[in-house]
Amino acid sequence: MAQKTTLNEFESVFPKLEEALVEHAKSFKLPEKELAWYKASLETNTVGGKCNRGMSVPDSVSLLLGKKLSEEEYFHAATLGWMTELLQAFFLVSDDIMDSSITRRGKPCWYLQEGVGMVAINDAFMLESAIYTLLKKFFKSHPAYVELLELFHDVTFQTEIGQLCDLLTAPEDKVNLDNFSMEKYRFIVIYKTAYYSFYLPVALALHQLNIGTPKNLKQAEDILIPMGEYFQIQDDYLDNFGLPEHIGKIGTDIMDNKCSWLVNQALAIVTPEQRKVLEENYGHKDKTKEAAIKKLYDELKLEQLYKDYEEKRVGEIREMISNIDESEGLKKEVFEAFLAKIYKRSK
Repeated sequence: MAQKTTLNEFESVFPKLEEALVEHAKSFKLPEKELAWYKASLETNTVGGKCNRGMSVPDSVSLLLGKKLSEEEYFHAATLGWMTELLQAFFLVSDDIMDSSITRRGKPCWYLQEGVGMVAINDAFMLESAIYTLLKKFFKSHPAYVELLELFHDVTFQTEIGQLCDLLTAPEDKVNLDNFSMEKYRFIVIYKTAYYSFYLPVALALHQLNIGTPKNLKQAEDILIPMGEYFQIQDDYLDNFGLPEHIGKIGTDIMDNKCSWLVNQALAIVTPEQRKVLEENYGHKDKTKEAAIKKLYDELKLEQLYKDYEEKRVGEIREMISNIDESEGLKKEVFEAFLAKIYKRSK
């Protein structure tokens, strides 16, 4: 019987991985002060989040095997999960600098912490390098070592081109709604979010069990990328229509000039007068202008539009899951577990 991991179980693996990373740095005679800095960066930036991506790896391995994992199986699955969290940490440290963000997980962003500043850029590079240190230490003799290496390189690049498209399409300080389109939006969310958040954990689980065949990986990609796209559209919907007490933050997509699903839906159906409201009010750090956009979204019935989209999309995803060929070890339950986590979520 498969078993879901808990955050406590998952976090209990990290100290051993941190020890391996610190030992690796020590092998190059990194001085004590810098070693302590590296340790602080690892702990601050990698631990403390929800770890949904990371925990999806042992959960997926357990579902694929249909049983509770042995200690060794769990350690290896959780190690791959922590590599996913290191990738996330690398992205977040960099992203916070690019976005001039103030807080992360309720604390000042790493680059804003005392004495850090732009050293954070180098720290981000070191978080990424940590992935390959762990991969070499714990998976060098694994039959899928090269595939794991290539998977991390590919998914990192995919996320970076998604981020590039996002930054150039919707800079915070220059509003141009002509830049927006559903085609651009889909590219951004698929590459910036779907690959590393949805496809990566399952592909890692498949490779760990040495069943990462071209057929299994393609089936996984064909379902998980649309699921990741749905997840991001849901996020955009919640940014405007979700309750702050549920989602844990106040939505800022309108003021931040985000190329979100909602604004793209609005652009497709507005009258010339409503387009003028969008042009004059979108992407400004002004509560009154934000309120004008929110009022327009209500007039356009975007909440109902989203609910109709959700039902249609989830129906299509369920259909794809039901058609999975399990002959090479893939299991429908892996995808059902992902969908159950996100369908009709409120946070």
